[in-house]
Amino acid sequence: MAANLGGGSSDADGGPVRHIPVLLDEVLAALEPAPGKLILDGTFGAGGYTSAILARGADVIALDRDPGAIAAGEALVANSGGRLRLVHSQFSRLADHAPTDGLDGVVLDIGVSSMQIDEAERGFSFQKNGPLDMRMSGAGVSAADVVNRAKLGDLIRIFVFLGEEKQATRIAHAIEKRRLERPFETTRDLAGLIEVVTPRKAKDKIHPATRVFQALRVFVNDELGELAQALFAAERALKPGGRLVVVTFHSLEDRIVKKFFADRSGKASGSRHMPMVHERAATFEFAGKPMVAASEAEAEANPRARSAKLRAAVRTAAPAEAADFSIFDLPNLASLERLGN
Repeated sequence: MAANLGGGSSDADGGPVRHIPVLLDEVLAALEPAPGKLILDGTFGAGGYTSAILARGADVIALDRDPGAIAAGEALVANSGGRLRLVHSQFSRLADHAPTDGLDGVVLDIGVSSMQIDEAERGFSFQKNGPLDMRMSGAGVSAADVVNRAKLGDLIRIFVFLGEEKQATRIAHAIEKRRLERPFETTRDLAGLIEVVTPRKAKDKIHPATRVFQALRVFVNDELGELAQALFAAERALKPGGRLVVVTFHSLEDRIVKKFFADRSGKASGSRHMPMVHERAATFEFAGKPMVAASEAEAEANPRARSAKLRAAVRTAAPAEAADFSIFDLPNLASLERLGN
């Protein structure tokens, strides 16, 4: 899902966050950067992971879909002695930027950028009032387009599937009623309505608008689709022995990574009543534990690390398989793609 910050994540309430690479030691241990290796950081952001990888002696190709992140990273490129190539690109296209002999590692941090959250004009945070935008690349359908123009049923589906919002129907009906009077334009405009419709209870740990904002951001940037495509791209781009390391912050993203590794390692569960037609060669083998979470000390020092999960695997010599998106069981929200037309 996928925002771009090497080691960053979203604050639960959408408030300002400080760039602290999450699970950095664990990422480096799983990635094993070293002199002579070439690592692709698919989510450059503020350069947290890239800087640490360069410090271990490896060369880096870093991608980011946000032109602002690319501009901010030029100083790191200048100081890298030619060991860092920074590319404006979605990480779903990472295979296009890999050498023909393959990569030694790929790291993806699927957390929203602290830089994006801190810029009110980007519209990611409702703690800072700004345009209801949320587009990481600055192009395509905005969150305002979705809120003001999507059908009621589509809004409900977005909030349920991409935000896991239990009050999706109530919130969507309230949005439909309000937008007839005037369109939603700002982040606090939308967050304020949600707070009225579903007031915050004393036991609630997050703002009532958090899940809706997450759902809109994920939809606007096609974060789940981008992640799925990036996993297939990494399978094609990694050389035998190359390592794929993914850090996620939400259950939707982690579920995609977990299903991908299970399928590609031959660990995916199937029906015991179905005969095995053919035995597939595993394209990945697990590296260490199937999942690593932040330590208590890191979670205490950095609340954003509490939901972080790291999964890693090592590429085998088996040929890459065809991209089969059915293994992810992603929700079908294609009807909303026409909003931008």
